[in-house]
Amino acid sequence: MARSTGLLDTLLTSPTTERYRVGFSLLFLLGVWLTVGSFSQGMPNSMLLMAAAVIGGYMAINIGANDVANNVGPAVGSGALSLGAAVIIAAIFESAGALIAGGDVVSTIKGGIIDPSSLSDSQSFVWLMTAALLAGALWLNLATWMGAPVSTTHSIVGGVLGAGIAAGGWGIADWAVMGKIAASWVISPVLGGAMAALFLFLVKKTVLYRKDVIPAARTFVPILVAIMAWAFGTYLMIKGVKKVVKVDFLDAALIGLLAAAIVYFAVRTLVGRRAATMENNAAGVNTLFTWPLIFAAALLSFAHGANDVANAIGPLAAINDALSSGGVVTSASIPLWVMMVGALGLAVGLMLFGPRLIKTVGSEITELDKTRAFCVALSAALTVIVASQLGLPVSSTHIAIGGVFGVGFLREYLKSNYATQLHKIMEHHDEDEQKRLKPFLDNFRDASVEEMEDLLKQAKKKKQVPLSKSERKRLKKIYREEMVKRSHLFKIAAAWIITVPASAIMAALLFFTLRGLMI
Repeated sequence: MARSTGLLDTLLTSPTTERYRVGFSLLFLLGVWLTVGSFSQGMPNSMLLMAAAVIGGYMAINIGANDVANNVGPAVGSGALSLGAAVIIAAIFESAGALIAGGDVVSTIKGGIIDPSSLSDSQSFVWLMTAALLAGALWLNLATWMGAPVSTTHSIVGGVLGAGIAAGGWGIADWAVMGKIAASWVISPVLGGAMAALFLFLVKKTVLYRKDVIPAARTFVPILVAIMAWAFGTYLMIKGVKKVVKVDFLDAALIGLLAAAIVYFAVRTLVGRRAATMENNAAGVNTLFTWPLIFAAALLSFAHGANDVANAIGPLAAINDALSSGGVVTSASIPLWVMMVGALGLAVGLMLFGPRLIKTVGSEITELDKTRAFCVALSAALTVIVASQLGLPVSSTHIAIGGVFGVGFLREYLKSNYATQLHKIMEHHDEDEQKRLKPFLDNFRDASVEEMEDLLKQAKKKKQVPLSKSERKRLKKIYREEMVKRSHLFKIAAAWIITVPASAIMAALLFFTLRGLMI
């Protein structure tokens, strides 16, 4: 099994298979063209519908390639799932979420950012939606190539805004809504990062920093996993299946509470059984979060498929309705073929091009173990719940990436804090004892945050570790070590900020091009 998974990982990431992955995606889009063409013969504007279906499929591929990484990346980076297993699980649950809970009707003007009544005719509306869809897909494609996880919702919002302004002027846009979207650039990552860091600090204080972690794990790990179960149970009810079953927040919270109670007793039993063979350290505790991370990846993928498939099929459904009825629509029914284009496109994009972003989220921003990845997944669900109840505009992509940065910056802070305390203790020792310093520094440099705490306690107790001026400088370099890659921070932040403007400009240019070709 491990060998076959390793082979799959190689096929998904090897540069030598890149052209085959591109070729397979083109075959998928060709299949969309031929399938739509087979049942649209004789319909007015059938060629335009076929082209729109291909663009919708292309958008779905790019959503799968870029956005799904946020759901499974932490599980892969922590080692809870192999890359191949994560891709298979995500593809299944993304498709299931899109098909089962994607809804029968979607809003075609994402977020109410433009007023379609300002448009003069249905033809302009079709060109607008086609340009918006293609611009959003092109921007996502570029962001994926750059290795930057961005919001697919913001990509299509920017596309609709730019094409809308090109079609109806500046007055067509609702700038109050756009202000809320801009606010989400800050609110989402800050909330996600703060929540993930808070839970990681809680895990460290209640379990990992204890002398005997096994008794602490018996007490607190079932509670932490039960909190996750409540969060995901509630999250799925208010976000994942909202188009199938409508419930208010209280009902959703009670369903989540029932799930939490079941999970609490199951995990308490499991931890009790594992205690006899579990290592009495952080590595032992890490193993307890493997299955919660796998379930989190699956459930996040299901909810994502149910919600974000609309970014690909919403505009396509609008084009289909407009061409059929000859009118401008603000909500559209979804034919089965449109839903299939979205669901299969998500799976194809994830499997062919998703691994690049999965690796970025899972291991290239900061090092994730299972405990840290658990905190990221938990913060993703809880932040969406809190924000939705407070009416705050948030992006699930920004929340998840913010969570990864949050745990990384917390690790930096803790290591700096311990090293600073050590520095203050060492500077008062005599220089004659410097020979005993080198072994300590060697251990200190390679220590984890938890091991550094133990070394600090030993230094306080034994008072055997002196520190010279040159060695103080060396120590400062050690505790300034970046546990969060700043290059990724700046690249991702820049991509978030320019997503809406970039897709808007592209959509406006595409709208004028399409109108010029069609008139």
